Amino acid sequence: MANSRTALIIGASRGLGLGLVQRLNEDGWNITATVRDPQKPGALGEVPGVRIEQLEMNDTAQLDGLKQRLQGEVFDLVFINAGVMGPLPQDLETVQPEDIGALFMTNAVAPIRVARRLAGQVRQGSGVLAFMSSILGSVTIPDGGEVCLYKASKAALNSMINSFVVDLQRPDLCVLAMHPGWVKTDMGGENAEIDVLTSTRGMLEQVKAQSGKGGLRFINYKGEPLIW
Repeated sequence: MANSRTALIIGASRGLGLGLVQRLNEDGWNITATVRDPQKPGALGEVPGVRIEQLEMNDTAQLDGLKQRLQGEVFDLVFINAGVMGPLPQDLETVQPEDIGALFMTNAVAPIRVARRLAGQVRQGSGVLAFMSSILGSVTIPDGGEVCLYKASKAALNSMINSFVVDLQRPDLCVLAMHPGWVKTDMGGENAEIDVLTSTRGMLEQVKAQSGKGGLRFINYKGEPLIW
């Protein structure tokens, strides 16, 4: 990657998205980051030099608006991070159809809609397109029954990423479905195994290590391959 590396982080107001912005800033990247409300960027507004853009991923007009504002720009990294846990408890007998729809729209469909609009702006040959997936999205691993709907939405995301890569027909592009680890965030909870710093530092290392290696991979923040 060149010295003036550029990154676009989708969903950066807190947690892992914010942590990625902080690590990229420490590493000297030029960063654009999206939040739902640019008037309330929270800690993101304290990171110097970050360009903040508005995006509600499920809003088609906002997706198209972001694409228009970013037209002509080239990114070394586009990291699509936004996601939700969904309704709790995840009881199949009581869950409402609209809650299921919102969960799968946000976690599985909207990230691909973002990627479809922006993949053409990922740098040829060395650029990385990354999605925040989860090891819970692996259908071969029987963990996470208490969050079975979230788990299913991440499996759906992995499937959608696979279909997207096939349709894109761009073998030079490095596409990562990335498991950040079990992280102490609002979603991961205080009992999680690692902190945001450890996770985001590892993910940035993997982005840099995978740059230039075309194709789709499902890996964790340490670079270990995961089973789909």
